[in-house]
Amino acid sequence: MAEPKLRIEGYVILSADGMLADKSHRMPASLKFDADQKFFETALDAADLIVHGKHSFEDQPRSAQRRRVVLTRKVDTVAPDPDNPKATLWNPAGATFEDACRRAGVTSGIAAIIGGPDVFGMFMDRYDTFWLSQAHDLKIPDGVGGFPGIPEQTAQQILASHGLKAAEVRKLDPVHNVDVTAWRRPSATP
Repeated sequence: MAEPKLRIEGYVILSADGMLADKSHRMPASLKFDADQKFFETALDAADLIVHGKHSFEDQPRSAQRRRVVLTRKVDTVAPDPDNPKATLWNPAGATFEDACRRAGVTSGIAAIIGGPDVFGMFMDRYDTFWLSQAHDLKIPDGVGGFPGIPEQTAQQILASHGLKAAEVRKLDPVHNVDVTAWRRPSATP
C-alpha cells in the first residue's frame, strides 16, 4: 500500500496590484478583512502543518497550538525551534521538505503554505490547491509582491504558468470586493 501523501495548499491575500506587504515588508492593516481572516483561520485549523518563512505568521488565536515548519538559514538542515516546541526549523539548502515534515512529525494530511513570497515560490510546482484571496479595490504602491515575478506578471498568470487552474470563486466580502479563488492542479482532488 502506498504511503499517505501530504497535500500542499497555499494561502495568501493580495491587493489588486498583487502586493502582500507595503514597502517596509509589513502586511498593512488595510489588507486585513474579517471575512478573509475567518476563512484563513478555518483553513489553518484544518491543516496538519503550517509552513512559513521567519517573517510570516498567521497571528490567529490558536497559532501557538499549530505544528509548523519555519524556513531559516540559522540551521544547516532541520532542527527543533528552541523557542517553540511545536516548530521545526528548516534550511532548504541542507534538507528536503520531506525531511522537515518527518522531523515535525507530519507525513500525511494538509501542509498549509502561508508565505512569504520566496516560500510561496518554492512550492509553485507542488501545490495541490492554492487559495488566492484578493482585495480588488485596494492597491499598495511600492509594495512587496506576493510571489516572485510580481509585478511583471499577475498572480493569476504565475499560478497558471505552474499548471494550476482557477476553479471555484467565493465572494468573502462583497462590500470591500474581496474574494478567494481556488487554483487547483488538475490531478488534485478537492
